[in-house]
Amino acid sequence: MTLNEPLSKQLCYDSEREAQRQIFMGSHDVFLEPLPSDASKRRYFRYNGGLLMDAPPPENPAQFVRIAAYLRNLGFSAPAIFSQDLENGFLSIEDFGRETYTYLLQAGEDPYPLYNLAVDTLIALHQRATPPDFIKEYNGETLLKEVEIFVDWYFPTSLGKTLSTRDKQTYLDLWSDAFIPTLSTRKSLVLRDYHVDNLMRLKGRADIQACGLLDFQEAVWGPVVYDLVSLVEDARLDIDAALADHCWQRYLSAFPTENESSLKSAGCVLSAGRHVKIIGIFTRLAVRDKKPKYLSHLPRVWKLLEKCLLNPHLSPIKAWLEEHLAIPQDVATFKTSLANA
Repeated sequence: MTLNEPLSKQLCYDSEREAQRQIFMGSHDVFLEPLPSDASKRRYFRYNGGLLMDAPPPENPAQFVRIAAYLRNLGFSAPAIFSQDLENGFLSIEDFGRETYTYLLQAGEDPYPLYNLAVDTLIALHQRATPPDFIKEYNGETLLKEVEIFVDWYFPTSLGKTLSTRDKQTYLDLWSDAFIPTLSTRKSLVLRDYHVDNLMRLKGRADIQACGLLDFQEAVWGPVVYDLVSLVEDARLDIDAALADHCWQRYLSAFPTENESSLKSAGCVLSAGRHVKIIGIFTRLAVRDKKPKYLSHLPRVWKLLEKCLLNPHLSPIKAWLEEHLAIPQDVATFKTSLANA
């Protein structure tokens, strides 16, 4: 194998994929404006009249179609599907425009109306949703697989050594115990990546329909507070503590019969699990997929995790981390670790 072969294969794949996109669009000269890519293999292109979703394996565009229809039937703004080629991984979908929450916040919009709308949308979802047969349960096994990404990727990259089988099992056992009480809290549809990059403000629509929903194909049926903590403990955006507390209180006031202490405790545990998962995923993106830009978010995610670990329920996990791991305090330190990995 020559050094150039992987690049030539990628160029060949890109050329073939472009031809497939044009065939799907029914033309060989339609202009497709590429939109910024993210962590997944999905790519989006804007054309005159909609968006093209290019979702090759292992992406699951069929699940996107099912969940989009489910959400629209409940009265939420998920993109309409214009046409589809599920075998090849193409969808033509409704274009919600450019006003993502990220764009609006960067433009200086008042965050409170935006977050109020996002929380109200979650409240309505948790009031209306019933379990569809095509949605998996967010159970302990799934949660453990997510926190395992941390020890499989961050640990060896940071310390230059793998974790022993015994220490890894102890780590997983501690998380298993921590997750048990969260699984007994109220459940609903969990969109799973409910944050500012995947929320849009839609002009001309009222109430919760003004909140456009994106990136929900990995949705599961699980603890209701998961999406709330995804919103207020964002891995890519610093959120004022007063705003986060406001969102919690707005959500809790809609469910006065719920045990506030139990929901907040569950939120803390699920948030901690989400943070270690994200640290592992961002490390994997940098190491395996050569996308180092995600490393810039690690200090923020570590701070969020450290705050969660102050919860007494997570004391055993905090002690394990302190025993086994030196936490890098800045991106430069971790980049040095990557270079030496």
